[in-house]
Amino acid sequence: MMGGGLAGMTAAIHLAAAGLRVLCVEPDSLNRDPVGESLDWSDPDLLKTLGLQIDYLIEQGIATFKRHAVLKLRDGSERHYIPREWLGKPPYNVDLRTLHVDRGELNQALRQIFHSKGIRLANDRVVHVETAGRMVKAVVTGEGERIASRWFIDASGSGSTLLPRIFELPVYEYGPHKVAIWDYFTVPESIEGTTLHADGAGPLYMEWVWQIPIHPNTISVGYVAPGDAIKEKRQQELSVQQIFEAKLKHLPALHGLLYGPLKEPPRTTSFRCRAFAKTAGPNWLVAGEAAAMVDPMTSNGVTAALRHAAEASRLIIRYKDRKAIPRPMAAMYSQRIVSLAKFFNSSIENILYDAPVRNRIGPFNAGDLYTIPAWSINVVYSRLRPQGFIKTSLFCLLLATLRFSLGAFHWLCSRLQPSLPTRATA
Repeated sequence: MMGGGLAGMTAAIHLAAAGLRVLCVEPDSLNRDPVGESLDWSDPDLLKTLGLQIDYLIEQGIATFKRHAVLKLRDGSERHYIPREWLGKPPYNVDLRTLHVDRGELNQALRQIFHSKGIRLANDRVVHVETAGRMVKAVVTGEGERIASRWFIDASGSGSTLLPRIFELPVYEYGPHKVAIWDYFTVPESIEGTTLHADGAGPLYMEWVWQIPIHPNTISVGYVAPGDAIKEKRQQELSVQQIFEAKLKHLPALHGLLYGPLKEPPRTTSFRCRAFAKTAGPNWLVAGEAAAMVDPMTSNGVTAALRHAAEASRLIIRYKDRKAIPRPMAAMYSQRIVSLAKFFNSSIENILYDAPVRNRIGPFNAGDLYTIPAWSINVVYSRLRPQGFIKTSLFCLLLATLRFSLGAFHWLCSRLQPSLPTRATA
């Protein structure tokens, strides 16, 4: 196992539970500043398979309930996005409860399960991968240890993507490089919902701010913007903290957070949304952000990591007595990963980030246009559980049809006169 983040720990737990010996190579065992705190409605079932029930997570203070998502515009108007009651009834039977999580504490809970399974952890970095054709034979760590194994999972994260680089896997990229700046604030009380603040009616490319209650009295607040926009402000000699504070000052619900005691500079990360194809080979699989980086606005990063880990470990368990994963099964695994990531990334770019659709139909209607198919797709995936050729092909055909339809609508709107004027961001 290369990587001990969310996907790496999850895959290791599944493999160890099936009786396999697992070694996880992870340079940062503390996994500092993990992001992905607002979960999709599919996540509780995925966490349950690891022994982390909703009630336990709430009782231990690891999570808070997420009843809905709220989109707030700069003019004070807002729209609540709430799962419909019919999703909780047959044949869907979706648990309409989902969560916000303190990712540090969630990772700690997973780490306890991880160690209880007898999984070996090596605090080191993989610096070399030995291959023979499409097979991985061994990896070499920074301390010079050569580790040979029959099976490998690359969960090294978006910054490393070890096997995609080694095998030069095809990649699909979406939108510009983005920067996220975030921090944590103490508040008297918080709502049971994720709030997104945006100036959705104007900018050519939308910036946004998240507000997520990870504890009853603690909220995570983050600002996401294109990397070029942040670079321009940095060239004006603004610090990261000044950029962050300037953004929050324009949001009535959040500007009061800035008057507390002085703190450390906010956390930052940069990313580019993308998806690799062919993420499974004869004796290796890629999982988590090493396989696909899904935009944080979709709330699907944790879902993707948990799903990839469960499906990758399932393939290894199923074919552990063979020399290789059958090519059709490896291809289906890869196709599910790339199709889902392409759908979420292209949809959020075309419908919300880019201006033509939201300026034509309004940001609230654009939010509906994105959330209805996005939530439905996760429900379909959870119920269909595509694994074999037929189900995977049908599911990926559905994703391609939706993606094409939303892309065509974006193309049409981009060629029509915008119904709302564009204006520069403050």
